[in-house]
Amino acid sequence: LEFRRVLFRSGQNSATEIKSGIGYIGAFIIYLFIFMYGVMIMRGVTEEKNNRIVEIIVSAVKPFQLMMGKILGVALVGLTQFVAWIVLSGLLLTVLGVAFGASAIDQNSIQEAQSQMSKVDTSAMGQIMAQLQSLDFTKLMVGFVLFFFGGFLLYSSLFAAIGSAVDSDTETQQFMFPVSMPLIFGLVIAQIAVIKDPNSSLAVWSSMIPFTSPVVMMVRLPFDVSWTEMLTSAVILYGSFIVVVWFAAKIYRIGILSYGQKASYKQMFKWLMMKE
Repeated sequence: LEFRRVLFRSGQNSATEIKSGIGYIGAFIIYLFIFMYGVMIMRGVTEEKNNRIVEIIVSAVKPFQLMMGKILGVALVGLTQFVAWIVLSGLLLTVLGVAFGASAIDQNSIQEAQSQMSKVDTSAMGQIMAQLQSLDFTKLMVGFVLFFFGGFLLYSSLFAAIGSAVDSDTETQQFMFPVSMPLIFGLVIAQIAVIKDPNSSLAVWSSMIPFTSPVVMMVRLPFDVSWTEMLTSAVILYGSFIVVVWFAAKIYRIGILSYGQKASYKQMFKWLMMKE
């Protein structure tokens, strides 16, 4: 009886670890893509500014349109690349399974596996399978797309504003650290608080704060988060993007045409206060 209780607890722990692993992988992909493509946008803006190409471009389009075109274009590139990875990985696994599956498994190995599985307590395995079957993969995919786009749009607008304010890559370090800290904190909170208790106050509020929600909410999604809570967090995230991109555009429209002065927070604040 005690042996069965141990197996039951291990089954629950294994199911929790599987859920945590699925959520954390999705959150880390979002975290990685935000930084990778956000830095790409920032360096692209800085390069266009230093080459004076932007002076020609803004004569044809508004600075806000230029910034949003760059952000949305890179966002679609990132999503296309991710979808391509998923499709190619699925095809590769299918081909490998067809090519090596039949030769690797014979009748003796099947019988041996069956005899070994019969020795395992079915209650523990049943708990794990039940937990896996209870996962709402539709919600996971919808949540991933929503928070991938929302987090990328929010942070990439800040990266674009930084790129327009500086004249070289060396000046970006002092501005990147404060901008990236909330996302890093979100990853730490996901590791410490969410995995231990996904419904704790810290986990819930962190999944609503727009600067940490792309990572924290993605880790919480496998733990039966309601559609209402997920969509509420997404609405807050996209609403915050509208506000942030408005402020970023005010810095962008002046910064891309400013040369020869070292960027500072004081200077950026002045640009924000300037009227159209």
